[in-house]
Amino acid sequence: MKKIISSVVTVALIMAGGIALGAPAHAAAATPTFVLSGGNGVYGLDPISIVATAGAEGTVKFMVGGVALTGCDASATTSVAPFVAKCAWTPAAPGAATLTATFTPKDATAFTVATSNTLPVKVGTPVQGVVSPIHIYVDEVLATGTTGALAPRFGQGCTVSSEYIIGQQIVFRVYANNADQGGAVMDSSNTASAFVQVVGMKDPLKLNYGNHSGVSFWTAVLNTGTAEGKYSTLGVIKFKVTMVAKDQKTAKVLSTKLAPKKVNGAIVYDAEGRMVSERVTYYRTVTMNPILKGAVGTWESNFTAASQLTLYAVPKA
Repeated sequence: MKKIISSVVTVALIMAGGIALGAPAHAAAATPTFVLSGGNGVYGLDPISIVATAGAEGTVKFMVGGVALTGCDASATTSVAPFVAKCAWTPAAPGAATLTATFTPKDATAFTVATSNTLPVKVGTPVQGVVSPIHIYVDEVLATGTTGALAPRFGQGCTVSSEYIIGQQIVFRVYANNADQGGAVMDSSNTASAFVQVVGMKDPLKLNYGNHSGVSFWTAVLNTGTAEGKYSTLGVIKFKVTMVAKDQKTAKVLSTKLAPKKVNGAIVYDAEGRMVSERVTYYRTVTMNPILKGAVGTWESNFTAASQLTLYAVPKA
């Protein structure tokens, strides 16, 4: 009797075990792939496209600096692979920004919520800035006959560059126009002051206007080196150019007028023989009373660090 009971118990346990082992198991929800891209554009122009690509269908919350973007906080992906969602982003300001996103799957049983990669971007801004009304353009060249450890090889003058070696002389070349005078060139006759402020230098560098082999522009020299009074800080050279126009009794005001329309130098007439006119711009001179205060224009580089004026140590042999 004991043997029979033992056999029954054993069979029961095996059957119970079979039921347990044979029961269907629920698969764990998978984490879908989720990648953020795009975000490259220019401030003030068309909206910038941010693209999220997921491994499943769902919705995407786009964020800038951790804050959800209005109108892009529940963007649906496409219903077929690749599962893509897009956001048209209008940045509040130019410069650096950090983009991220979160993904919520449509099938929450099969997939989990996912977080995107962190996407650092730089929203573009015009290098030349805004005419104020003085427009300034600046470049830098190596001074003719410059000294320095590598002068015999890298001492040829007027080489336009953004990279210099300590001991060389850097010449700032400045070109400016004044919209108050119809875009006239700013020279010594209509400019009250012009100078370059270099971070790390006690005094501004005075700009001088003159003739350089038949062309005229403003120049100032930055002497680099280890001696007292010379600029010696290695790395990017931060500087600002300032141009101040003289006070003016007259100003050139941009206006419009009607003029005969011409094509290839010939006046255009309509089907009835009447001359066709079109509106064109021109500057008219206006007397200012009281006088017009001279405009002030400034220029600072908005180039990327790799293109900024930079001073290096003498290379080691």
